[in-house]
Amino acid sequence: MADKLLKALAYNDEIRIYVADATDMVAEAQRRHDTWNTATAALGRAMIGTSLLAAGEKGDVFLTVRIEGNGPAGYLLVDGNAKGDIKAYIQNPHVSLPLNDKGKLDVKGAIGDHGSLTVTKDIGMREPFVGQVPLISGELGEDFTFYLANSEQIASSVGLSVLVDTDDTVRTAGGFMIQVLPGASPQTIDQLEATIQGLPLISKMMDKGKSPEELLSILAGHDNYRIVDEMDIQFKCNCSKERFANSLVSLGEEDIKEMIEEDGGAEAVCHFCRQSYQFSKEDLEEILEEMQEA
Repeated sequence: MADKLLKALAYNDEIRIYVADATDMVAEAQRRHDTWNTATAALGRAMIGTSLLAAGEKGDVFLTVRIEGNGPAGYLLVDGNAKGDIKAYIQNPHVSLPLNDKGKLDVKGAIGDHGSLTVTKDIGMREPFVGQVPLISGELGEDFTFYLANSEQIASSVGLSVLVDTDDTVRTAGGFMIQVLPGASPQTIDQLEATIQGLPLISKMMDKGKSPEELLSILAGHDNYRIVDEMDIQFKCNCSKERFANSLVSLGEEDIKEMIEEDGGAEAVCHFCRQSYQFSKEDLEEILEEMQEA
């Protein structure tokens, strides 16, 4: 089931606001990777942040976010596109830390306070665009905000939130991205800052039944915005047996012969979705034959 992301303009088109309900998407990642509570919150926030960034792109742009800190979660990798398809990987999914001093899941403790956030955009040119910033928080919302300000020169505020139940499943997950457009008045900016500072967690508001439209109204003010687009976002991986077969070719003939003779086959597992693909001895012999013909 797909979640929903709303795109809106507010304050007489001075402000761009994206709001996302990503509950099912993050829940699917939790299920596939068997993440524990703190890892779920970290991976979920990274996925929501990536979906918000990707939603601002057009066409066939492909975006990869890599978050690498000095915490026990290791590195996180999230791929997304402008169509709302997101897939994600976390190096160490079994991270469960004590709550932080605010009584919340310690995402900063899982990610770490030193490291980097790197965004790679494949826009169909010869070389992709790569932007990298140091982690300034480890909570990830502030880190995505810092990335937008420094790598894309867009004054923004990003809020990311995942509510994890006692059995490690995802109750709610969502986020927002607010961007100041050229010509925005100081009064508008001041009003927005006051709203953001007093804002409860998005996931808590969603847990009380708030819809993306209602969240948009809370962020912008009633009748102070217009929705310009609505899109589905979902956990979706583009792996396939054919893609893995192409990857096996890159190993070389000797390695494939070894798999045939010693193992009688091979298994490939996708990092992003944990889907397993079996290659029989006959499959490998066919790949080897095609390589030799080529």
